[in-house]
Formats: sequence, structure tokens, C-alpha cells
Amino acid sequence: MDLGTVAVVGGGIIGCLTARRIVQESPSSRVLLLDRDEVGCGASRRSAGLHFPRGASERVRRMSEYSQEFYEKLRAERPAVPIHPVGMSLVSRAGREEMARLYSRPVRRDGDAGVLDACGAEVRVPPGMSVWDVEGGQYADVHHLVEALVAEVRPRVEVREAVRVTALEPDGSGVRLELGTGERLVVDRVVLAPGPWLAEPAWADRVAPLGARVKRVVALHVDHPVGEQDRAVVFHDEDAFLLPLAYRGHWLFSYTCEDWDVDPDRIGADLAGRDLAQARACLERYAPALAARCTAGRVFCDAYSTSREPLLRRLDPDGRVVFAGAANGSGYRLAPAIAAEAVQLLDPSVKGSSR
Repeated sequence: MDLGTVAVVGGGIIGCLTARRIVQESPSSRVLLLDRDEVGCGASRRSAGLHFPRGASERVRRMSEYSQEFYEKLRAERPAVPIHPVGMSLVSRAGREEMARLYSRPVRRDGDAGVLDACGAEVRVPPGMSVWDVEGGQYADVHHLVEALVAEVRPRVEVREAVRVTALEPDGSGVRLELGTGERLVVDRVVLAPGPWLAEPAWADRVAPLGARVKRVVALHVDHPVGEQDRAVVFHDEDAFLLPLAYRGHWLFSYTCEDWDVDPDRIGADLAGRDLAQARACLERYAPALAARCTAGRVFCDAYSTSREPLLRRLDPDGRVVFAGAANGSGYRLAPAIAAEAVQLLDPSVKGSSR
């Protein structure tokens, strides 16, 4: 197939893998990757990069498994990529049937109550909860992974950084783009992968009907040493997790922040006192000694859909503009599958991931 000239707008993990997928499926196509900052910045720069083979719906489970296989193959082919396998323990009230339904890789029951020794510190397992071990956990330094993947495709992809798209208008013959540099382009197709920048004037009116929202995301850095055998601990019922970031030498605690409809250009990158209080209150239920060591962190935002599934949609009648995103905080985890589906929307003859 020949897709002509395709502009991928957004150089995060989703946009990067989409550009990579296009040149693999359509070597004759011309691909432009545009980002208002440097590639791998924005939500990808601040991502925890945790992957586990889970999905609340059958579609997301298929996407998760597709992405799992993609990353395993990538790591086997390129051992230097910053993807790190990690053991994983789950703490939940859910039973075996529920766990087997949600996780696409084997889940094994490891205990019912007491203390979990997974991170060199005491993690309490409340009465009525069980500990489960799941295969296939890994995490990535997403920022540097994107940089590595973009370096790989640069011979075939024209990368434009610090270039903002100020206008995007499809018509019968193509899509007209205006750039912040003053340049005007006409391309055949566009994949819009803007991360949390949903309200950009160039596409806000087309994206708004999708109903996606932008939520503030906060994770705390736990000043606690990381050991070689340390495991990630997922507090399944809380939608929170502890992750050993060996390449940084500390732990990360991610919890659910409920600050909605924020502006990625206005949100501060600094922690507030309420961030520390909310996160510590959650972590203290399980690991009070670690909660006391949460003194730093990372703050940004991400796009979420009402269905809790990633949004992949054609935004114009001719199918020349495709939206790919709103991955609900799972941009890294589902990016390979999202990229595959986005390219399939550009050309239905391409095999997707979960359709």
C-alpha cells in the first residue's frame, strides 16, 4: 500500500510507534513526525512506564497482550532498549475467577493475609485480601525509549521538533496544515496523537465530540533503595502501585488523583501539600514506613475516555484524519496496539491489533 504523505502530530510514545508502524507497513509513504516540544516529552517524559497484562474489557486485554508481545520482541531484538522486566505482586479482594478474567497472563495465588516482603520494607495485606503473582510485568524509561525509537526511524521519517500545528483542515484532496513556523503543507493523511493537548485550536472542535477529558496525574518518589529482587506491588482495588525504578535508584508510588479538566499548558509541575497528603493516606494503609519517605514526585496530566478504552476514530468523512489517544494513563502500556489500530484506520487492508 502507499498512504502518500502522512503527518503524525504528537511525538510521544503513541505518535512515535505510529510513525514507525507506517514506514514498516508502507515503505513508499512519506512520514512527518511533528511535536510542539522535543519527542518523548509531555506525558511520555513523566510516565511511570509500567506494563502489566491487564484489561477491564476484552478489547483492552487484547490490546495489552498485543503490546506485551511487541515489547518482548523489541527487547529480544534490541537488548539495550530501556525496558526492564520486573516481578509483580497484586493485592486485592478479588477472587481467582475475577483475576483470571482481568489478566491475560497467568496469575497465581501467593497468600491471603499478613505481610508481603516484596520491596525490602513491610507491606501489609489487610484481612480479606489476597496476594497474587502475575507474569509479564515490566517497566520502561519511556522518554529515552521514544528517543531511541525515533533515532531508529529518522532515516525514513522526517522529524520536526518544536514545531506546532496551528491549523488542520481536511478537504477532498488532502489535509492542509499550517505550522507555527509559518510553513503551509498539504498532506494526504494525518494521525493526531496529541496526548493531553486535546484543546489545541487546530483540532479542538473535531476532538471535542469524542468526550475525552484531561486529568491531573501525580506520582510520588519514595526515597527507599531498590534491590535486585524487588517486585512491583499493584494495589488492584485502589488503582495504585509501588514500582522499583532501578535505573533511578528509588521507588515510585502512583495513586489515583481526581483533579479533572486541567490544562497541560497551565498545570504546575510541582507537588502541592494536598498531593503528599492524598498519596500518603493511600500508601499508609499498606506501607506506613514507605509513606513517611514520600517527599518528592512528578506531576503532569493525561487524557482519559469515558469508556476507559483508548479512542481511535476517524475525524472527517473521508477518513483522512485519525485520532489516536485518550489511553487512560496507559499510553505506554497500550501504545503498540494503538499504533496498529491507527494505521488500520488509515488503510483497512492493514492488520490491526484487536479489531
